[in-house]
Amino acid sequence: MIGASGYAGGELCRLLLQHEHVGTIMVTSRSAIPFEQTHPNLAGCGLEFVTFEAAAAAAKSLDVVFFSTPSGQAMNQAGIFLDAGCRVIDLGPDFRFPNAEAYKAVYGCDHAAPELLGQTVYGATEIYRDRIRDAQLIANPGCYALTCLLGLLPAVRAGVLDFSGDIHVSATNGTTGSSSTPSRETSHVSVANGMLPYSLNGHRHGPEMEYYLSTLAGHSVSLVMNTFHGPFPRGIQAVITAKPCRDYPAPLSRGALTELYLKAYGSGTGGEYFIVVNPFERQGKKNDKEYHLYPNVARLAGSNFCHIGLDFDPERSRVKIVSAIDNLGKGAAGSAVQNMNVMFEFCEQTGLRAFGL
Repeated sequence: MIGASGYAGGELCRLLLQHEHVGTIMVTSRSAIPFEQTHPNLAGCGLEFVTFEAAAAAAKSLDVVFFSTPSGQAMNQAGIFLDAGCRVIDLGPDFRFPNAEAYKAVYGCDHAAPELLGQTVYGATEIYRDRIRDAQLIANPGCYALTCLLGLLPAVRAGVLDFSGDIHVSATNGTTGSSSTPSRETSHVSVANGMLPYSLNGHRHGPEMEYYLSTLAGHSVSLVMNTFHGPFPRGIQAVITAKPCRDYPAPLSRGALTELYLKAYGSGTGGEYFIVVNPFERQGKKNDKEYHLYPNVARLAGSNFCHIGLDFDPERSRVKIVSAIDNLGKGAAGSAVQNMNVMFEFCEQTGLRAFGL
């Protein structure tokens, strides 16, 4: 694993250490701090940081290489491992866009390996599973992007939504989403009793979502995205609001949307194992605060699950979708392991069956 000192890298190590098909794990870091001091929750695991040069020298003996690095690093180094016959899964943003122009528009710099973009498969497992099986290079989705894509997918495929206007997303991420680099604004003292809005001029995961939603819908999709850090360490909860299509042939309600999503994703372990659609019915009268209807991000920490809850506002004619994941699990390390399982034809749930804390 290249870049194992951050939160996502540490979570990936935790998952790989308990994976029944994983043997030797090699982890790199540019830090001089020892592995078990960096990740004290993994004390006793026996892993030690090595240099990137040592990992590159061992490339021909490796089956899969994960990059958990900032933008710009994987694009410069992935080719070394691909040329040696390794399969590569990038948890970062370097390969999420289909061409160098789209990458530069979002990240503001040239792509160093545009020749690799054409062979990259976007690692939203539940959407592109068949392509992931044979891929050599996987681009794991951004955590916000995957949360919203899974939340929107059945509605998009069924033609429920009107794309002539914007889809609105309001999403809150845990403080681990701000990186492991200390900052005053994301310290416990600052965040514990508040919310921290950021990137309101346009979050980088917005164009990523727009591209893949447009591909799935068959025409252009526009998102308005508002993002926050909340007073919790890990998780993402996104509330998505969209206008329904006038030509949709059936009346819409919470029940109808829930039925549509259960048909698309299945119920329990039937269908998509890691996606759970909230089936509970409304029990109170109008305007009762029925919290049981929607996901709670706190229930997903440490898991690879995505919980989805649905509703419909008939007075304003708006579809409401609540999608929640653990940003370090399904939003990063868990999704990477799920893709590895698909690539190597392991049972897809191997090493990932743990429920939330």
